[in-house]
Amino acid sequence: MLFAGVYKNNGYLMISCNGGLNQMRAAICDMVAIARFLNVTLIVPELDKASFWADPSEFQDIFDIDHFIASLRDEVRILKELPPRLKTRVGLGMFYSLPPVSWSNISYYLHQILPLVQKHKVVHLNKTDARLANNGLPLEIQKLRCRVNFNALRFTSQIEELGRRVVRILREKGPFLVLHLRYEMDMLAFSGCTHGCNDKEAEELTRMRYAYPWWKEKIIDSKVKRREGLCPLTPEETALILSALGIDRNVQIYIAAGQIYGEERRMATLAAAFPNLVRKETLLEPSDLRFFQNHTSQMAALDYLVSLESDIFVPTYDGNMAKVVEGHRRFLGFKKTIQLDRRLLVNLVDEYKNGSLSWDEFSSTVKEAHAYRVGSPSRRVVIPDRPKEEDYFYSNPHECLQLLDEPL
Repeated sequence: MLFAGVYKNNGYLMISCNGGLNQMRAAICDMVAIARFLNVTLIVPELDKASFWADPSEFQDIFDIDHFIASLRDEVRILKELPPRLKTRVGLGMFYSLPPVSWSNISYYLHQILPLVQKHKVVHLNKTDARLANNGLPLEIQKLRCRVNFNALRFTSQIEELGRRVVRILREKGPFLVLHLRYEMDMLAFSGCTHGCNDKEAEELTRMRYAYPWWKEKIIDSKVKRREGLCPLTPEETALILSALGIDRNVQIYIAAGQIYGEERRMATLAAAFPNLVRKETLLEPSDLRFFQNHTSQMAALDYLVSLESDIFVPTYDGNMAKVVEGHRRFLGFKKTIQLDRRLLVNLVDEYKNGSLSWDEFSSTVKEAHAYRVGSPSRRVVIPDRPKEEDYFYSNPHECLQLLDEPL
């Protein structure tokens, strides 16, 4: 049934995305592929407004909705809203809603979801994060996910233009590195990572974690988590590691992030080591960002565009933005993305700080460990029966990339 020439409408699929911008971006790609596979009409996705960030943005506030629909018209039928008769039925509660099972193969959608669509005409998938497997999918499904991600999902002209302006300002002064410094309050509260925080800050972060019931993990040992490489690197650790990697201290470093927790105190070491730290707020006028205030996904879209264009991209945590940007940079020609080995690095930092490693030993070990962790062509890791632990499709969509061992 996949990609047959004749389109048969089996029903309508409504979806509500959950999470931040890049989690939703990957989900939209998955849902377009699923809609195409099932021959169902997709209603333009509803974006998350209830998460921690409470961003009120609609799809068309972030993405070019007309381009999205038009660029996929030969693949899947997409409507901005349900036809009036079905809209009335949905208003009366006459539809079926469920969260699909995480990391499912495409056969799950064929055998579980399609019969529901045929029976109820409208099915609403109310959670979309990581609902499609990384591996074991038809090649055409994988390639469609990429076409959506790299072609159909274009940001609005307002976001694109501002992104180009930021890149232009940076380029006028030479090369630049984008540091995705994942050290915002919500990240630290959620992960339970308090290394370098004082007692008052650690208490504040713990209170915040308990305040959000959907954050399941409450009791967290920060030291154990950090030792296992599960914490974002601190600004102080990041300063040491960038220096150890031999990054020029005068290079422009664009900070792609929200408000850094304990900003002035925590950023002092990084600013001393790399004096040319910039952010969108320092490069643009307040009036340029007026429309983006309190719209975290639109702000993240701006950082995403700048991250794609940078000479080097360095994320300090492997969250959704780090992964999706890494995959997009691979698509753009395997642009340099340094994938930091946090588990190794925090131990090296501790050894250097307690004097058991000299600076030269520390630096050469860091360089050696990351010589091949730069986003070069590679096959995605497959771990049968453990899809969560596999390499993420969107960080290395190798089916869509020109690998070095393949003929042009």
